[in-house]
Amino acid sequence: MFPTKLHQDAAEIVGHYFKNVPETDTVLVVNSCARGQAVAESDLDFAILVSPETTAAQINIIHTDWQIFSGSQPAILKYKQSNPYAHLHLDVIDGNYIPAILEPGEPGDSFEIEIGNQICYSAPMNNAGSYFQKLQHKWLPYYDEALRSVRLAAIRNACKYDLEHIPILIKRNLYFHAFDTLGKAFREYLQALFITHRIYPIAYNKWIKEQMVNWLGMPAQYQKLLPILSVGNIESDETNKKAETYH
Repeated sequence: MFPTKLHQDAAEIVGHYFKNVPETDTVLVVNSCARGQAVAESDLDFAILVSPETTAAQINIIHTDWQIFSGSQPAILKYKQSNPYAHLHLDVIDGNYIPAILEPGEPGDSFEIEIGNQICYSAPMNNAGSYFQKLQHKWLPYYDEALRSVRLAAIRNACKYDLEHIPILIKRNLYFHAFDTLGKAFREYLQALFITHRIYPIAYNKWIKEQMVNWLGMPAQYQKLLPILSVGNIESDETNKKAETYH
């Protein structure tokens, strides 16, 4: 699971510490380490799932206490000093996943990504707690069809809105805004793909090839998408033509 002894030593500190925090249900390794894809430069990412009765105030205290404790731990400091990209990210989570109302033109949400990384693809450090097992039963293999239908329609509408907005931005010479909107539409397209196939993603801005080719089984579609965010001259109509091509 962990690519180096530095990762392993720091992770053991995390596991031992939170095992003794009464509110802890499960210590979850998430992201690359959880999936066995971490390298020496990879971050250490954890989600500490607390029991459902834990209050927001208690979560804040747990997080603050951890920050104080971890700042004096030699194994963690040694890991962080091993290279400029060695970070230890730790979130205390309550397992309450609430989908946002997806409005056209507004930022998307990370509903599927959070469930994917924290419930579907995470790795408990020790035994899985009862609350974590309940969440697995609730959200896996995928959430209910009624919610899926609503979210799929909303994200498709949001993607269509953004693609149709790009020509207006180009006419106003808002080239960087148009390019950013194209990127947003690209992420919305990926989100819609995952919802369509009832597969939780890990991200919409990385591991794209692995997810599209290996998880979704869409190698040909992946090849078609490669040029979408490649623009030779941003102060041109090129972004608009990209949007028209992938509308």
